[in-house]
Amino acid sequence: MNTKPLRPETDLKPLPEVAGGFFTVLADPPWRFTNRTGKVAPEHRRLDRYSTMSLDAIMAIDVRKVLAPNAHLYLWVPNALLPDGLKVMEAWGFRYVSNIVWAKRRKDGGPDGRGVGFYFRNVTELLLFGVKGSMRTLAPGRSQVNMMETRKREHSRKPDEQYDLIEACSPGAYIEMFARHARSGWSVWGDESSDDVTPRGTVHKGYEGGSILPQLIPNEHVSKDRAGAIGERLRQQYEQGQSIRLLAEEAGYSIQRIRSLLKAADTSFRPRGRRSQNLRNYEFDFTQTGK
Repeated sequence: MNTKPLRPETDLKPLPEVAGGFFTVLADPPWRFTNRTGKVAPEHRRLDRYSTMSLDAIMAIDVRKVLAPNAHLYLWVPNALLPDGLKVMEAWGFRYVSNIVWAKRRKDGGPDGRGVGFYFRNVTELLLFGVKGSMRTLAPGRSQVNMMETRKREHSRKPDEQYDLIEACSPGAYIEMFARHARSGWSVWGDESSDDVTPRGTVHKGYEGGSILPQLIPNEHVSKDRAGAIGERLRQQYEQGQSIRLLAEEAGYSIQRIRSLLKAADTSFRPRGRRSQNLRNYEFDFTQTGK
């Protein structure tokens, strides 16, 4: 295994600055796990998802320099590294006050058990919330529950719903550290934040996020209108090349139920055993399957 760090830990680019300082910081540091083998280590040479940094290097980033006197921090941290997250929060000048739980869901709304973990199968991730100085959340934040329930994205990518939540609960100016995509109204900082850089890591089928289908229990009666609406969303995926078997595995429904729902949506079925020509280039895109 190549142990050379892929992300330089010295001579980092300076953080951007704004007049008056940033009031809200979102950060998803490239945490380094002690066990750096197999699928656990993001920088493993077989996977090359992204480079990592040591805890000391993350703590040493001079975040305090670019902050307003009163500020909020939203800090993503893996469950196994919670103590490290608290140390980073303190080093950057914030005190921990709460957290938001990201519950990763399957398409049918059940917990997505495809995560990793040495002791438990992780289906949640924590977004720690810290405060510098004295600043309450904005009015919408006082009715915001501390949970996001969405489908998983490609490795390490967090739900886009975080931005709407943060913008509703905390004031700008906003900065996202270790950003992988530019966002209007935000300052971004990180190796992959530029528009001309493609984030590393492969997007696998079933990890593009998107809407969650209703969780249906076996033999549950589904009204005609509801079955048609669910079937329409499945039909779009089927017509793009997905098989009934893979739809069933991804949705958490039985094969029989998938066929019934597709039939309710007036789907033209392919001959059994024949795969669509589109399947070779097919990638899930559940963002286009309805609201």
